[in-house]
Amino acid sequence: MNLAAHAGDVEFDIGQILLLLFVVVVAARLLGLAFERLRLPSVVGEIVAGIVIGNTLLFEVLHVEANFIFLELLAELGVIFLLFAVGLETRFSDLSRVGRTAIYVAILGVIIPFASGYLIMTSLASPPPEAMFIGAALVATSVGITARVIRDLRLTDTTEAKVIIGAAVIDDILGLIVLAVVSGAAGGGGFDIISVIIVAALALSFVVAIILISTKVLPLTIKPHPADAIVCSAEPKRSKVGPLSLAIIVCFGLSALASIFGLAAIIGAFLAGMVFAEYKERWPCEESFESINELMTPFFFVFVGIQVSLAAFADLGLLLFALGITVVAILTKYLGCGLGAKSLGRRSASIIGIGMSPRGEVGIIVASIGLSVGVLTESLFSVVVFMSIATTLIAPPLLVRAFQRKEAIGVESNEPR
Repeated sequence: MNLAAHAGDVEFDIGQILLLLFVVVVAARLLGLAFERLRLPSVVGEIVAGIVIGNTLLFEVLHVEANFIFLELLAELGVIFLLFAVGLETRFSDLSRVGRTAIYVAILGVIIPFASGYLIMTSLASPPPEAMFIGAALVATSVGITARVIRDLRLTDTTEAKVIIGAAVIDDILGLIVLAVVSGAAGGGGFDIISVIIVAALALSFVVAIILISTKVLPLTIKPHPADAIVCSAEPKRSKVGPLSLAIIVCFGLSALASIFGLAAIIGAFLAGMVFAEYKERWPCEESFESINELMTPFFFVFVGIQVSLAAFADLGLLLFALGITVVAILTKYLGCGLGAKSLGRRSASIIGIGMSPRGEVGIIVASIGLSVGVLTESLFSVVVFMSIATTLIAPPLLVRAFQRKEAIGVESNEPR
């Protein structure tokens, strides 16, 4: 029997959807594990799964085009949960403890990549909206990749590691504000200076308001009762709202509020995660939320891969452009963040510049928003995805080598002469 669900003019075939879900989940999981075995981020495997589905007969067999809206909805939920999870690792209070060096690293790591991307694109006669989105994609930093390398090397207590993590907190905030300005101006249909100033002020006000509420207002309303801390549980007898339910409510609420203000929903999700990070001892939801995140996030990366056209790279000019943008992405972060950390010495500054280079999922999120609002073409979207994956693969081995060289020189300088 053929079951169908109707929503306006959109028709969903339940059988097709179930088959699509099955293949997407299995492919994302298998390729994610395969890339992990190769000591590469699982997110790359999930994107590759999407590229395979989108560029082979599977696209037709799975009726992806007919169910594109459904898959896009799952992808949107996936990226919202992803940004909430990223926010859970960041406390607002950490902003006051990152130090002057981390602030310089973050600011220069935003200004130099954005300006470089914008100027390069405008010099190629790209319209301002397109140029600003490319600049915003170059601003992105996926510190999760770097943090994993640092943990594997057992160097989390080094000065370089602390500066990288601290700068990433500020970089995330600044990057989201840049994204809010760019996407907000694009949604308004114009990039005149007045619209940019208005959206920037709105984005800053939204972020500052959430920070003040979290750090100043909530502490006054929450009485410290450590013994009464809520614990995540599946027991049905509890009448209170558990931390997981509360987390999802706040996540959706702030995401919706950000959208109402004309900002990207992921900004609200990220800030919601930061709110919970500030009170994770009282509202412990990370372990329970991780299961939801593990299920939903791959849909976003598979969806990204589906939209990448391999045929576009048959154009040698586009391939060379993608390689060029990747080089610019690495150099601008390396120079910008390294310049901000110059007070720590050349080798430490080099480590920090490399550590801030991976764009990973953050660059892909920016590209996805640019494509959804009609600013980026499919070709440019593929270029940004290429750059994000390339920097994610290139940065870890360079970072390991930079740490090893610094340690080797340190040992050599301490040897008796």
